[in-house]
Amino acid sequence: MVDDVDFPPGDGPSSGISVTLAAGTLQAIRERVGKRGVSAYLERAAQRQIERDNLDELIAHFDEVHGPADPAAVAAKRARLTGDAPGAGAAA
Repeated sequence: MVDDVDFPPGDGPSSGISVTLAAGTLQAIRERVGKRGVSAYLERAAQRQIERDNLDELIAHFDEVHGPADPAAVAAKRARLTGDAPGAGAAA
């Protein structure tokens, strides 16, 4: 039985479910991928959300163990990665 097997996100057989979306959300998805691409689009979106949730949990655990990151160090590393001057565009 498939319910007894643990699959990582994106693996395993497909399973049909019913979901409810706001009309505007469904319309925006269909405009991007067409009527037949909705399921694949939602699958990819769900996988990305699971990745983000897992990352949020990892960051929260790191903060519990080590304390929050130093904002100045984060700004310096962001500037190094993006090629911006430290502090530029960091106010969001």
